[in-house]
Amino acid sequence: MADLIAQGERPEDRWRRAVPPDRKVTLGRSAGVWSTPWDERISRQHIEMLWRHGRLEVMRLPQTRNPIFFRGRDTTHCQLKPGEHFVIGKTTFSLADEKVQVSVNEPAPVNEQRYDHQYLRQVRYQDADKRIDALSRLPEIILGASDDKELFVRLVNVLLAGIPQAASVAVVALREGPRSQFDLEVLHWDRRRMTGEDFRPSERLIRQSLERSESVVNIWSGNSVERGPQFTQSENADWAFCTPVPGVTCRGWAIYVTGNLPNVPATPNASDPLQVRDDMKFAELAAATLGRLSEQRRLERSQASLGQFFSPLVLEALAGADPDVVLAPREATVSVLFCDLRGFSRQSEQSGDDLLGLLRRVSDALGVMTRHILEQGGVVGDFHGDAAMGFWGWPLPQEDAVERACRAALGIRAEFVAAASRKGDPLADFRMGIGIATGKAVAGKIGTVDQVKVTVFGPVVNLASRLESMTKFLRAPILLDDPTTQIVRQRMPSTACRVRRVAIVRPYGLATALPVAELLPPADHDQLTDLDIANYEAALQSMLDGDWSRAFDLLHQVPAHDRVKDFLTVFIAQHNRTPPPHWDKVIPLEFK
Repeated sequence: MADLIAQGERPEDRWRRAVPPDRKVTLGRSAGVWSTPWDERISRQHIEMLWRHGRLEVMRLPQTRNPIFFRGRDTTHCQLKPGEHFVIGKTTFSLADEKVQVSVNEPAPVNEQRYDHQYLRQVRYQDADKRIDALSRLPEIILGASDDKELFVRLVNVLLAGIPQAASVAVVALREGPRSQFDLEVLHWDRRRMTGEDFRPSERLIRQSLERSESVVNIWSGNSVERGPQFTQSENADWAFCTPVPGVTCRGWAIYVTGNLPNVPATPNASDPLQVRDDMKFAELAAATLGRLSEQRRLERSQASLGQFFSPLVLEALAGADPDVVLAPREATVSVLFCDLRGFSRQSEQSGDDLLGLLRRVSDALGVMTRHILEQGGVVGDFHGDAAMGFWGWPLPQEDAVERACRAALGIRAEFVAAASRKGDPLADFRMGIGIATGKAVAGKIGTVDQVKVTVFGPVVNLASRLESMTKFLRAPILLDDPTTQIVRQRMPSTACRVRRVAIVRPYGLATALPVAELLPPADHDQLTDLDIANYEAALQSMLDGDWSRAFDLLHQVPAHDRVKDFLTVFIAQHNRTPPPHWDKVIPLEFK
């Protein structure tokens, strides 16, 4: 693979990029990573390039006006081999096929110096204005890079522009390889002048710098004209230094720079020239800036990924925390909400010729669920087909977890009820069922090596799912378990919501009896009055006490539009208003 090197009029107007094999790329003043924004004589999209069979084919695009000069001639098409170049406007494009060969047997330096961060901060620049100007561009360069590959290209360009004595600059890294060995990798490099020679960074110097976490400079020769046998094999340079990049995000990264000394004799005991210290200080500041901004970018990306699961309120509380620590599974008391979309199967049959439209409607419905979960400070735990699960009480304890879960459930219900009254609304033909349960669970990033997700695990999750399923048979849109019911009665006023006992049931396949209650909107937002609820609960209590005739009469005082009363009415009627033998106050459910 060859590299294309673009060089404008100014030293900083430069980049070096690997040309992908057998794939056309477009180059121009505004062409993504192949942009040359410094040259107005280059069109926004000027040429098309293709690297194959050891040649770079260059074709001028029809809409461009300025010519391509190759071998001194105006042309619309040319083929370059490594070592050749073409010119557009004021920019020269050179094709290079220089290899990277890590040097492990370079001669011992005549002088080696190590510098910690504190010392280099105290070094004063001789040309501070120029250095600071170059450093001021680093934040924009780092944060504007689309990926690490583009980041390395931009960083090397800045370092070449900011270190005038540098012959070559590279970003290197130690990567963990097989058998826990760390191999040296050159992430990106460039040199000021094309020499046709391979780039040979010193592995010993790089490893020494990274292992000691400090900048190290090696000087092989003090005279750039009379090069003796001590001259380094690293591309005819007198010196090289390596500066580690700090920070967790950039662990194992380093900046490697080589260059030449002024024409002065060197002695084995000579200290490094002031200019090299200046260059090291510049590289040190660039490395520190890279480390801090990379960490900032990592945190921003982590926050963005956490935003899929957590509400803004939770994200604000977790700002600056390590995501691995935040998401670590741990036991917590949580309130879990399961919300299932009803009517999907029927709509699938009716929308067979518009499945994409149906998908959009289902996505809208799931969006209603997740929005209310997040607005109430919950965590979106998982999706199960056309159902969503949310929970409260993790990653931060929430004393009002039950209240938040109930407000989310009532908000979801209200949106679906409102949609049902609007003709043509995408959600009009859908209904929902919600189950809420409260208890101990393990929450966090749970899964396998191949797939993980933020979710919650434990019996309380299964119970919330069972309650959601029961809404189909009990005809109640929102069902609560007993711990959730008790907290709602104690903490939530009737102006926020109401609760009524529905029954004591034995879910299909379980031996344990389960008291269930319905969560209802306030009286001014619902068709059922407080008297209707009182009559229902009185009927339920009569049924539990064994007076089924009275229970049957009380149920008939509840309005006909209340579907929940139908469950008890039918059950009592099936038994001729008489409790069965050994009545234990529990209604067995025959379906899951």
